[in-house]
Amino acid sequence: MDVCLSSAQQPGHRGEGLSSPGGWLEAEKKGASQKDSTGGALEESNRIEPSLHSLQKFVPTDYASYTQEHYRFAGKEIVIQESIESYGAVVWPGATALCQYLEEHAEELNFQDAKILEIGAGPGLVSIVASILGAQVTATDLPDVLGNLQYNLLKNTLRCTAHLPEVKELVWGEDLDKNFPKSAFYYDYVLASDVVYHHYFLDKLLTTMVYLSQPGTVLLWANKFRFSTDYEFLDKFKQVFDTTLLAEYPESSVKLFKGILKWD
Repeated sequence: MDVCLSSAQQPGHRGEGLSSPGGWLEAEKKGASQKDSTGGALEESNRIEPSLHSLQKFVPTDYASYTQEHYRFAGKEIVIQESIESYGAVVWPGATALCQYLEEHAEELNFQDAKILEIGAGPGLVSIVASILGAQVTATDLPDVLGNLQYNLLKNTLRCTAHLPEVKELVWGEDLDKNFPKSAFYYDYVLASDVVYHHYFLDKLLTTMVYLSQPGTVLLWANKFRFSTDYEFLDKFKQVFDTTLLAEYPESSVKLFKGILKWD
């Protein structure tokens, strides 16, 4: 079985403090430091340390319970920490459908070194798969989701991907020019899964999708269609994006679309 986790995170391994995200991060940080002091893997240590420091600013929410869910995509076992206490801490059907599509069309999509941003990354499964496929990933979501997101990203990509994914706060429709200036940020792909459901921010979501799409950007959006408002959003989406239905998954009511922003 091909896994990305170090021995400290393998099932059945017991280590002090490893039951919590904070304890796991401290163990990884200590391990990297030990390698550096002995002269081994200095380059790897220099690559890992900055990410650990930057990502540790996001503290996982202290939910009453977490579960460890196992997935397998792109030849890797992926372990995701989830909690049913938050919509943003659960892997939804659109995410697994999108991961399946990315895996099956990896050669066609050519994620190697591609710059990718995921909207509403949640617990991070899609961003992890994109990272395993070689992409430079920025995973975004609301502030209360980022701690668990960073934990899952580090646990599943550290030492086994070409690029460590970045985590950034993104509130749909707010401070986009400030936090993602077009002059500094360009994405080959924007990914989104199950971001459309019964909430009051659909217009801001569409504004965000449009803003992040520049000439050449491909938006891949997978969603389980549950409500009439989901189809209303799709109609608005089609008004601003050249839209192609890439795949349907009837067993989960998920549709996967490709969108290219229309340019006048």
